[in-house]
Amino acid sequence: MKKVVVIGGGITGLSTMHYLQKLKKEKALDIELVLVESNNYLGGKIRSVKNEEFIMETGADSIVARNAGVMPIVEELNLQDELVYNATGISYIYTNNELHAIPVDTVFGIPTSEESLESSTLVSDEGKELALKDFELPNENFTKDSSIGSFLTYFLGKELVDKQIAPVLSGVYSGDLDKLTLASTLPYLVDYKDEYGSIIKGLEANKEKFQAAANKKFISFKNGLSALIDRLEEELQDATILKEVHTTKVAKNGDTYEVSFSNHESISANYVVLTTPHNVAQSLLQNEELDADFNKLKNSSLISIYLGFDIPDEQLPAEGTGFIVSENSDVKCNACTWTSRKWKHTSKNSKLLVRMFYKSTNPAYDEMKHMSEEELVQVALQDIEKSLKLTGKPQIVEVTKWNDLMPNYHLKHGQAVQSLTEKMAVEMPNMVLAGCSYFGVGIGACIKNGKETAELIAARN
Repeated sequence: MKKVVVIGGGITGLSTMHYLQKLKKEKALDIELVLVESNNYLGGKIRSVKNEEFIMETGADSIVARNAGVMPIVEELNLQDELVYNATGISYIYTNNELHAIPVDTVFGIPTSEESLESSTLVSDEGKELALKDFELPNENFTKDSSIGSFLTYFLGKELVDKQIAPVLSGVYSGDLDKLTLASTLPYLVDYKDEYGSIIKGLEANKEKFQAAANKKFISFKNGLSALIDRLEEELQDATILKEVHTTKVAKNGDTYEVSFSNHESISANYVVLTTPHNVAQSLLQNEELDADFNKLKNSSLISIYLGFDIPDEQLPAEGTGFIVSENSDVKCNACTWTSRKWKHTSKNSKLLVRMFYKSTNPAYDEMKHMSEEELVQVALQDIEKSLKLTGKPQIVEVTKWNDLMPNYHLKHGQAVQSLTEKMAVEMPNMVLAGCSYFGVGIGACIKNGKETAELIAARN
């Protein structure tokens, strides 16, 4: 019997174990499954915090429903009856101390028609005129390996990108657009430009696809995203789960691997899957041949602050679900989600629940990362008063700091991951790197990566 050890009990590790267990039964594989997690709970960044009134997510607040593999695993776990969908509504950009609605006919802030461009209150007439060059300029140099910032700025102009597109895309992909590739963000934009001669025309021609995706685009569960984690743990009946076990080293030992721990006897494994953050994987492997590639991978940080009030959420702007902050604003936050409006299940009595985001790219972050929870809450309350004109003492607060745990897919990310994968295939066969540090930051991407990792191991047995 061969032994598979998965290190890291987040969504990638759990998905890997789920599909390994499934394949073991389907193919009668002679394998033993072990999952190791250093915390006393599973789920990693996915954790739902509840009280009598509110449900709050310390990490991601939802799953993109259209990602391949998401609905199949929901059905496999019999969670269909627990599903909830996001409320759709207007998103705003907060700029020059005012809320401006992002035009409805946009994709990540990119206009899908001339009418959408003209309707924007965020861009001047000169900026709109400059954006029209997208219909005339041919694509002669840009590929999917180009930065999305330089691509969009060249064809749509700096003002539209800076004021309307960058706040949205930076909010999703947590980075400077000039340091993010098209391949790691919106690769189809290059195809649209080449096929239709215009980014805007390409989006317009594919509008129905994006509109369909926007409706019921995100999913969660009645009791929060932890329902997915709890069900995955419950159904892992054919696996050993070790919690509060701290891995210290993974070393090749002939045809097997010795996995060492600080508070548990070592385990000899035929296959090892590392779903930890890349810097943790690097410290466990202690392999100088891999360090140069590992060192190219980068993380960023985030502070998330929930505040729940005894105020009806109807006091928020009509049909809105939150705002993103651009430059030239008097608030310190990067974004604000009106959670009780976007996710009805999070507020039992429709009281106001908001979530504030502060990213390490924010000039205020260096000061904020040293603040106490009380000081952080005061910053958030000031931002709420300035942006939403609401005052009041919160009933509940939940502060989460994700220090150096948010993967940043910069221009050299893909190259570094490919190099790591190739070197490990030679030096460490049957050792697999998996998870958001390498192959996609969303929950859907992690589930897909876990399934592919399980299939890879099963194919070798």
